[in-house]
Parts: sequence; C-alpha cells; structure tokens
Amino acid sequence: MATSTLQLKTNYAVLDKIEPFYKGGKVQISTDENYIFCTCGTRVNVLEIATGKVIQRIEQDDQEDITSFTLSPDDEVLVTASRALLLKQWDWRESRCVRTWRAIHTSPVASMTFDPTSTLLATGGCDGTIKLWDVVKQYCTHNLKGSPGVVHLVQFHPDSALLQLFSSSMDCRIRVWDLRTSQCLCVLESHYSAVTSLAFTPDGSTLVSSGRDKICTVWDLKSKTPTRTVPVFEAVEAVVLLPQGADVSRIGVKNEGLHFITAGSRGVLRVWEASSGRCIFTQTLPTGHPTGKAESDDGDEHSFTCCHPLPSSSRVAAVTAEHNFLLYDLPSLTLQQQFVGYSDDILDVKFLGPEDSHIVVATNSPQLKVFELASSSCQILYGHTDTVLSLDVFRKGCMFASCAKDNSIRVWRLSPATGQVCCVAQGLGHVNAVGSISCSRMKESFVASGSQDYTVKVWELPESLRSKEGGGVEALTARVTEKGHDKDVNSVAVSPNDKLLASGSQDRTTKLWALADLSLLGVFRGHRRGVWCVQFSPVDQVLATSSADGSVKLWGLQDFSCLKTFEGHDASVLKVIFVNRGTQLLSSGSDGLVKLWTIKTNECVKTLEAHQDKVWGLHSSRKDDLMVTGSADSCITIWKDVTDAELEEEQAKQEDQILKQQELSNLLHEKKYLRALGLAISLNQPHTVLRVIKEIRGEEEGQEQLDRTVLKLRQDQKEALLGYCVVWNTNARNCQEAQAVIQALLRHLSPEQLLQCKGLRSALEGLLPYTERHFQRIGRLLQASMFLDYMWQHMRVTGQDSVAVQDEEMDGGLPLFVVDKQPSYSQVVMEEEEGTEDTMGEEEDGASVDHGVGSAKKASMGTVGVSRGAKDAQEEEEEDPEEMEDDDSDVSAANKARVGGADGARQPEDSEEEEQKENVQPSPASEEEEEGEEEQQWVRRDRRPRKCKTGEVDTRPAPRQTRASRRRR
Repeated sequence: MATSTLQLKTNYAVLDKIEPFYKGGKVQISTDENYIFCTCGTRVNVLEIATGKVIQRIEQDDQEDITSFTLSPDDEVLVTASRALLLKQWDWRESRCVRTWRAIHTSPVASMTFDPTSTLLATGGCDGTIKLWDVVKQYCTHNLKGSPGVVHLVQFHPDSALLQLFSSSMDCRIRVWDLRTSQCLCVLESHYSAVTSLAFTPDGSTLVSSGRDKICTVWDLKSKTPTRTVPVFEAVEAVVLLPQGADVSRIGVKNEGLHFITAGSRGVLRVWEASSGRCIFTQTLPTGHPTGKAESDDGDEHSFTCCHPLPSSSRVAAVTAEHNFLLYDLPSLTLQQQFVGYSDDILDVKFLGPEDSHIVVATNSPQLKVFELASSSCQILYGHTDTVLSLDVFRKGCMFASCAKDNSIRVWRLSPATGQVCCVAQGLGHVNAVGSISCSRMKESFVASGSQDYTVKVWELPESLRSKEGGGVEALTARVTEKGHDKDVNSVAVSPNDKLLASGSQDRTTKLWALADLSLLGVFRGHRRGVWCVQFSPVDQVLATSSADGSVKLWGLQDFSCLKTFEGHDASVLKVIFVNRGTQLLSSGSDGLVKLWTIKTNECVKTLEAHQDKVWGLHSSRKDDLMVTGSADSCITIWKDVTDAELEEEQAKQEDQILKQQELSNLLHEKKYLRALGLAISLNQPHTVLRVIKEIRGEEEGQEQLDRTVLKLRQDQKEALLGYCVVWNTNARNCQEAQAVIQALLRHLSPEQLLQCKGLRSALEGLLPYTERHFQRIGRLLQASMFLDYMWQHMRVTGQDSVAVQDEEMDGGLPLFVVDKQPSYSQVVMEEEEGTEDTMGEEEDGASVDHGVGSAKKASMGTVGVSRGAKDAQEEEEEDPEEMEDDDSDVSAANKARVGGADGARQPEDSEEEEQKENVQPSPASEEEEEGEEEQQWVRRDRRPRKCKTGEVDTRPAPRQTRASRRRR
C-alpha cells in the first residue's frame, strides 16, 4: 500500500558544482584579501575565499590563452595579456572589457605588474623588452631594452617616489631600472639559476631574492650589494617576509631581526633568520604525506609553486603543483583552509557525515579529497601510494573504506565535532589492484573487496575501530578469500541484511555468494560484455547490474532469471543505484548522461546532462533528496530532487492560468480588447491572441480599432505578436488576421521603430514566401471569378430533359427553360425565324398569345425535333457524307425536323401552320442575314448525333461546311 501512494521522482536539478578553476600559472590575491585571481586556459577566475565559490569568470573573446595578468593595488583594474599580443583592461566585478590595445611586443607577454599608485603598468615580454604604460592617459611611456631572453619577473620598488623597476630574465641577474632616464642603474649578480621572486622590506632598504639554485640572497639596496647568502637546500619558488612586530614566537622567532619564509620543491614552509642564515622552523606534514617521508626529493607534485602573504588576516597562502590552494595561520603555520583548483578524473564519489555534510572523492591520484559542502573547503587525505579506484560508506556515515592500485584497502573515520578525517585501519592481501569495495549495511563489522587478481575477500573490522577511543592505524586480515571469476572483479555489493554478496566481473557474469563462507549460490548470465556495477534493492529480492553493453538488468534472487532490461544509454553503463525506496533506478554511463528509470513501466523518466565525459561516480543521500555525480571531466555535480517543487509550481501555474483565462473571458465580454490582448500575449497563448484579434475585426470599424489596439501594446508585446503572425500566416484560414496585424504595424510604425524589434529578420524570412503564395492564390481566384461572370453573361442554360419538356408542353405547362438576357447573334436569328412562324400561326388562329412564350415553345419543339429526327439525317450522312454536305435537301430536312414532333409526325395545327408558311413568300434579306441563317442551320446540324458503324451513337461534331463550299454549290 505504501508503494502505491509513493510519489515517483520525475526530475533533478543542479544544486551546486565543484569545477576546476585553476590549471597552473600566475596567482594573485586582492589587497583586501577577499579574492584569489588565477588563470584557467582562456579565463581568469575570481575565487571568493570566504565561500570557496568562483564568483566571476573573465573570458577572452578571441579564445586565446592568457599568458599573464595583474591586478592593481587598489583592486580596481585588471589587465590581461593573451597570445594574440593584445592587452585588455577589465572591470572585473562586472566582467566587462573596458579597453583593448596592442602590446607592441613582438612575442607574448610573460610577466606584468602595477606600481604602488595603480597608474603605471610594466610588461615584460619574451622578446627581452620591458614596456611601461600609463593606464590613465593610455599611452606607452617607456621601452626598456637590454634584458637577454624572456623577462619572467618585473616588480616596482615599494617607494613610488624613487621610480625604480626591478626585472629578471634568462641570464639569472636582477636589473634595476631608473624610470626617469630609462637607463639600467645596476645589475645584481648572485644567483646561478632563474630568479623566482623578490621581497622588499616596508622601508624599501632591503631586498630578499630567491632562485631555483637553492639559495636566497639578502641585498642592501642602498649599496646594491648582497649582505647574506642563505643556502636553503631546495629549489625555492617564492619568498615571503615575516611582518615585523607580530608575535610569531610559536614558530621559533625570538628576536626582531629580518625573517623570511621559503616555499619550494619540498612542499613545506620553512622560516629562516636572515642575520644568521639558520632555519628556525619547518612545517610539520600530515601523517602519510609522501614528501614528509622523503624530504630530499625535489620537484614532485607536492611542491609549492608560489606563496603570498596576507598581512591583514595574519595568514600565508601557498599553491602546490597539484593546483591546490593552502591557507596557513601565520603564528603557527597550521593549515586553516584548502581549495582544490583541479582534480583530474573523478573515479568515485560518496556522501559522508551523519547529515551528508561532506563528500569524499577519489580522483586519479593516491590522495583522497573530502569536501565540506557548506564552504567548499577541502581536506586532502594521504595514505595510499597509488591511484584510489573505489569508495564506500558505512550506514552511519562517519566511517568509509577505500581501495587502490597499491593492492590495499583502508578504513577512514570522520570526526563529527572537528570535521577531520583520519585513517584507522589498513588491509593488505590482494596481489593486484583492488577495483571495488563494499561496506556492511547493518553495522560496521566487515568490508568486502574485489580485485583484478580475480578474488573476492571479506575483511573483519575489530571492535576498537567502532569506538571513539581507538587510535592509530590497525592492520586488517581477510576472514575468507574466494576466486570468484575468470577476469577482473569490477564491482561487489553487500545485501541489506548482510547475508549475501554479489560480484560483477569483466567475464560478463554476476555471481551471488553467501557471506558467511563465500559459498556460491548462483550465477546471473545474460550480459554481452563485462559487468561494471552490481547493486541490491533495499526492499525487494532483486539485483541490478549495469554492463558495458549499454544495458541495465534486474535479476530475481530466487531463480536467477532476468526480470527486466533497461536500454537507453549509447555506451557503457558504469554505475547504477536504487532510489525512491527501490521503485526507481539511477544509472550513469560513459556517454556523460545520467538517466532516471521507473522500474514498473521500464520507462526512462528523465535524462540529466551536466558532464562532458564518463560519469564514474554516482551516489544518493540518506534522505534520498540529493544526488552527487563525478565525471572524468573533473567536475563534481550535486543534484536536488525537484519533483515536489515542480509539482507545486505546476499546480500554482494551472491555478494562475485558470484565473487569467476567466479574466480574459470577462475582458472579451466587456470588449476591453487592449487588456485582453495584452493578457493573452503574457500567457503566451497564440490561439487566444488570434481569437481576440478576430473579435476586434468583427466589430464595426474593425481595422481602425485593431490599429489603435496594436499601437498601444508594449514593445515586447509587439515583438511577440509579430512572431505569432509568422505562424498564423502559414495557414490560409488565419492569414487575413496576420496580414491585418502586419498592416497595422507597417502603417503606423516608422522603419527605425521596426528595426528595433528583436527577430525582425527571421520574421520577414517567414512572412514573405507565404504572403506571396496567398497573393498568388487570390489572383487565381479573381481570374476564375471573372471568367465565371463572363460565362454567365454569355451562356444560355438549356432545358433539363427534352422528354420531360415535351410531356410538360403536352400537359399545357410551361417548360423549365431559362433565356439569357443578352442573347448571342445566332440566338437572335433563331428567335427571329421562330417569331415569324409564331406570328403566322397567331394570325391564322386569331388568338392573342405572348410572343415570348410562343418562341419558347417553338424553340423547345425544335430542339426535340432535332433530337428525335436526327436518326434519318445521320443514316444519310453515314451512307454518303459528301453528298449530304452538298445537297440542299438535307437543310430543308433539318428545318422540317426542327419543327417536327417527337416521332416525326405533325399535329393538325402544325400542318396548317406549315401550309401557310409554304404559301407565304419570305421577305428579301441581305446576304449577311442569309449567310447567318445558313450558318446557324449548319451549327445545329453539327450538333446532331451520328451513328457509328458499330451501332453506337457518335457524339463528335460533323464537319462544318464553309462559306466557300456553299458558294461552290
């Protein structure tokens, strides 16, 4: 019952991301000590120290890598130099480029700095020249030549009144330049390797220089001579002077002389006394730190690359070669805060802590990283000597286990009070890399591991580890070992009741074991490629597996059969977990996608995209409201379940839509078209907008009212309305409304106002072709209507059925006959001829009959006679067509047939009329009238049906006799 009422998850949203922000290069800290500026390819990132978040990303438009940058002492001006030999001045708080100019250097700028007044900018190039720029007046003030090779260090004297610049290049010498004369005052020679940093005392009388030749030199700037050379026995990258007057007795400073801190290849900070050249303090490294074990090793990944003083907060900031930022408390040089600039590939990630306040991350390195989610501060855990491959967390969340390529497993414990993590146990026994590990679910009693040596081991945890009093690193022993597969074991999982163990291997099989003695219970076969992950359901006797064949399968533990298969990933599925009380699955693959599945329907509910590479890590929080993913693109993404929020938002949106729809109906009823149109546009309902426009056009003076309404809309509403018109114009039903709106816009808006509309170009491209099509259609319709009108004016509709007409005449009724008001010439001749016959008949009978009706009767009778008497003429025509054409008897026969009855017999009245007509002599007529009459007769003859040889009636017209042939006759 609980499952049926369970709300299924539908979506996750990105809550936070931990991205790489530093990949090497220069690092600078603002004067107010709130921000860290560092380079990352084509960007300069601004990291806020208090929160550990990147608040600004200053991106180069030309996508060229930044070779150097500097921030002015007043924290207002940021200048960057790129490989395109351009200098750019930025308002970094708004990420806006203020000015761009050419660097004049013939090669990229290697170093740059501001003077104490923030007005002069010095740039040192790879071409051996130094140029000074006035950033206020925007011109180049000096061009200093004489440095051989790359000028990798430039720095102003702290006393701006002296106008002196110090530089160092490839010849390992320090040059002092007088900016008044643009001449080199002197050359300080002491180092035999590259000079890495310069540190001035506050009064500017003493200078301390460091180099990779493992010495530091103290200079008297008044005499320009070295007063002390201090061998430090490591390549020094940075030197920082201790503040005078501060209480630093905790690090061995007992007098008020000059002391300085060195940061170099050993990865530790050391304090030196300038007067005696002694090292009075060496920083203590955490347990398991490789540099602490081998201090003579130089140039490893743990060495420092730069160091900066933070006098206002009494701290020192150092940067390691692994791109980590370390903030130390100055009185004791203890680590306070740490940020990770770059993490390389993320291989696994898990939530940690009773309230999921931390995450532990396994990267492509031997160190583990534990991030505090609130501040993004990171702890680096040393212990493993090779890459960590997998992680798992115990039920309470304060202990977790890790395994690595060094053939070992380790157990770690988080102190909830201090947030510090330490290693409490270590297990050795595998003979190859340990690729997976799983912790017990009921209590912290054991861990299981799977290795590339094809074996599965179960390790017992002593009681001392579960107590808070336990200290030190204890050794673990394997309780049972079993060779489980023929290839690498990629994943192991412990059941929720701690009774079963599942293992997935590269040999494409998954096996089920009894945890007590690792006896084999069954084998799951069905994947076509290696199995990457196995996971037990938290509520059902079901096992989920993901494989390199791109599928996720569910297996029944009773009969080891495949229950369901989920296919959707385009590549290997690397991780799968159960969520929402076992009703749904989350899977991640090497395609960079995370998919949410509903088990009951086999449906992929949502596909989440936030990574650009393989997603190796996937874990859900204890409350099941958060999810964390880690990818090979060095990004860690924290997701939040937004199902309830989206549901509430959708309900609120629906309620708002209902209210607005009601308001819209009221406005239309009240004929408040302007507010109705604006409301419909705000609702983004094109159909409703179209309905409002139709309502407006249906009113009196609709176009004028539409013009007034459209012109009162806001600019954004006009743009939205123009976009709707593009869609409406594609349909002939709605094109009139679209054209009416366009007419209103074009008629009342100037071209300048139209050009301000967003998307005008795309709107025109969509309007033009369909508008031309509509005009062509209207043109064709107009032509067709004019042709119909012409035909109506010049066409006579004949009777419906000749037989019906004759019957109707015999019954004394009038025929269904329509005569055109404007008859043609042939019709006039026929009517004159028939009118003469009717007149003669009337005179004989002495009856008063309407001439129009008599003419109609005669015409109908003539038509019937032609239809009935055509057979004889047709037979004669078939026997001898030429004789029929030349004989005048056919014409008289046709005239007789025209007035004949249906069967060729005459009525008594007709015979009398015919006798009268024969006795009457025709009135003389012109030649044209005779020819017209003959032509009309021949036309009638042409319409007679002819009988073919097959006995069927041939409806083709007979050959028409020309005037010349008749004259020859």
